[in-house]
Amino acid sequence: MKNFSTWILVMFMVMFWILRIVIAVAAQLKWDIAGMVPLNQQMEIVLLFVVLVCIILVVKRKLIGGLLYLLSYGIYFGVDIANNMQNIFNVAGTTPDLDVYINLVLSMVGVILPIAVMLDLLADKNRKNHPKDKKTDWFYKNEKFDRQLDERADKNNYRTL
Repeated sequence: MKNFSTWILVMFMVMFWILRIVIAVAAQLKWDIAGMVPLNQQMEIVLLFVVLVCIILVVKRKLIGGLLYLLSYGIYFGVDIANNMQNIFNVAGTTPDLDVYINLVLSMVGVILPIAVMLDLLADKNRKNHPKDKKTDWFYKNEKFDRQLDERADKNNYRTL
């Protein structure tokens, strides 16, 4: 993890994961936190453990971690986005509660964040295969410093005994 973007995305992943833990615990204890509720309590707990594994895999720059993160959150929150959008558009003459909008925003974050992580992993794949080391590349990969032989160069092959 040498990129600043990767560090930022992992921090957002951890913060969103902690928020989902708080929402799951609050729902279990029957607390109301601004109307944020898990879609499915049992699935939420399973996803918390899956996302913990995904965070570790994303830190290790494994593409499977980003893909698993995208699939799990995409399926879980994608259905909620579709349902909330349908509820917002189907309400005739009245406006939906604020809880619907808060859950819609959280679901959108839950879909956008894995997409950003996956794009970051795909963009950084070439750098993992061909890493750059500033300590040695200036010498080994710079033709400007290659020694050029001229007419004064010693072409004798002396033997050392």
